[in-house]
Amino acid sequence: MEKKFKRTLVTTALPYANGPVHIGHLAGVYVPADIYTRYLRLKGEDVIMIGGSDEHGVPITLKAKAEGITPQDVVDRYHNIIKKSFEEFGISFDIYSRTSSAIHHRTASDFFRKLYDKGVFIEKTSEQYYDEEAHQFLADRYITGTCPHCKNERAYGDQCEACGTSLNATDLINPKSAISGSTPVLRETKHWYLPLDKYEAFLRQWILEGHKEWKPNVYGQCKSWLDMGLQPRAVSRDLDWGVPVPVEGADGKVLYVWFDAPIGYISNTKELLPDTWEKYWKDEDTKLVHFIGKDNIVFHCIVFPAMLKAEGSYILPENVPANEFLNLEGDKISTSRNWAVWLHEYLEEFPGKQDVLRYVLTANAPETKDNDFTWKDFQARNNNELVAILGNFVNRAMVLTHKYFEGKVPACGEMTEYDLKTLEDFKNVKAEMESFIESYRFREALKEAMNLARIGNKYLADTEPWKLAKTDMRRVATILNVSLQIAANLAIAFEPFLPFSACKLRGMLSMPQCDWNSLGCTTILAEGLQLGKAELLFEKIEDATIEAQIQKLLDTKKANELKNYTPNPAKTNISFEDFTKMDIRIGKILEADRVPKTSKLMKLKVDTGIDQRIVVSGIAEHYTPEEVIGRQVSILVNLEPRKLKGIESQGMILMAENADGKLVFVQPSIEVKNGAEVR
Repeated sequence: MEKKFKRTLVTTALPYANGPVHIGHLAGVYVPADIYTRYLRLKGEDVIMIGGSDEHGVPITLKAKAEGITPQDVVDRYHNIIKKSFEEFGISFDIYSRTSSAIHHRTASDFFRKLYDKGVFIEKTSEQYYDEEAHQFLADRYITGTCPHCKNERAYGDQCEACGTSLNATDLINPKSAISGSTPVLRETKHWYLPLDKYEAFLRQWILEGHKEWKPNVYGQCKSWLDMGLQPRAVSRDLDWGVPVPVEGADGKVLYVWFDAPIGYISNTKELLPDTWEKYWKDEDTKLVHFIGKDNIVFHCIVFPAMLKAEGSYILPENVPANEFLNLEGDKISTSRNWAVWLHEYLEEFPGKQDVLRYVLTANAPETKDNDFTWKDFQARNNNELVAILGNFVNRAMVLTHKYFEGKVPACGEMTEYDLKTLEDFKNVKAEMESFIESYRFREALKEAMNLARIGNKYLADTEPWKLAKTDMRRVATILNVSLQIAANLAIAFEPFLPFSACKLRGMLSMPQCDWNSLGCTTILAEGLQLGKAELLFEKIEDATIEAQIQKLLDTKKANELKNYTPNPAKTNISFEDFTKMDIRIGKILEADRVPKTSKLMKLKVDTGIDQRIVVSGIAEHYTPEEVIGRQVSILVNLEPRKLKGIESQGMILMAENADGKLVFVQPSIEVKNGAEVR
């Protein structure tokens, strides 16, 4: 029998404060966590949602060094951007704090010290790279060198981003310090390790036997890790940014970010509830649920539970409903390549449309496999579902009530079999939505809510009250009463998913309260209740708006291609005598025409200063004839003539190929006399 809990503690993965939040984060973690929390609040349950920024670690120190600012400056900037974005988007945290706070430093330090005093950790000395110029040990990301696998000369000490291979810093060929550029040396350093192998039997029993109900992707990844065998994991590192290791002889060492970050859930709860936080973390009647992405499964299902078990007084997570990844337009979201839809930019460019993105990300959530976000799908779901189904039904019901009954809920008269069947169709919506939400199947729950809107739309279309208004107003009153009751149900059903629209709908329906237990009820709105003004819940999104977003991504892709462009290697050396054989002159294009039945070729008439001659050039995909007439160009005039499409070409126009494949003319910076030699 499933245990009944008195309260629920919801945590969300701490976004890393070296950049803003994007739609992948939202779909994977924050939208589902918010749906779940809002649902429990709507039911009147005791629930809190804890969030915050993860602000320690090497990438933040790298960004700070690159920008010439402090790590605190970096995290302050992005913490504020992230926090504001979440607030505007309606992610309803009870607290959103940060791991650079004083209370977090104390909590993480105390947690480490308790495990240290209990003798949990093991101490190990190992050799790590040390920068003798910078006088510090180097984290893996501070070391670059040549990848031993693909020979990429810009590989990092933990991974080669060219071939994707995981590395140890000592694997690199010709390693260099990213701080000073000097060659680092190996030097001994001492660190503390959490012996995960000692908790393997406990974790195997707790997860594989005790939590078979976990999502297959979560359960499967845990089993894979456990089957490989767990190894001790370092909980400290040599760095000057983070929570200092609170023991003697640990100068210049901080808690490893993977160890300190999940303790942020505890410290943030302490900050929110300084007097009662323990009942959410140490009472067996509390249900702890971690919302994370799949890249964090091992930390939240194996490492953090081992930490909590070692400490001894904390509860363990009841569920960890991790999602898969969301891709963007068929490509993996990448912060380094700027291939993302950033939340703060979306909020600026689509004002008032928070719920549109919430709807699309839920309807297309990567709950069981990686999914893809496309702007065309975003537009289609808005226009064909939110506008045409949900918004259309509500608007028709409201407008007709104002037209025929002065905006007051009309009396419900005798019902037909069709009326009763319609009401019967949605009486089970509450139980069905509860089943889906409580098993973390938010896509299915959203479908149930939208099906309710479909029932309403069909009901109005079938009964056609506007046609009955001339002959049977009692019948019209009954139809609109039923329609308004459906609309009231929609305000409740969509509250966890579309909070802004649900709030607007409740205002239109004069519903001050929103009670989950009323979902499925057919008498929510009292007869004679004065409704508010009818307003559109959603509006169509035009093609131009979507095309602008697609172009923005195309521009990003082109910029990445230019940034990552690597020229072809130099060709084999030639003698100076060979070079002098080439006669390159400056000429001017006098005439230009496309060569018929070809896409690339253009016929040019060029004044070389020596003569006027015909040259056939493959530039037609890059220029129009009108664009090239009058240009001075570089032309190889002593190239042996050859026929192209029946036209004798007497020379070659010199072009440079840009990183994006575009051909550009090699031409003088100022106009010179035609026939001038290029030397």
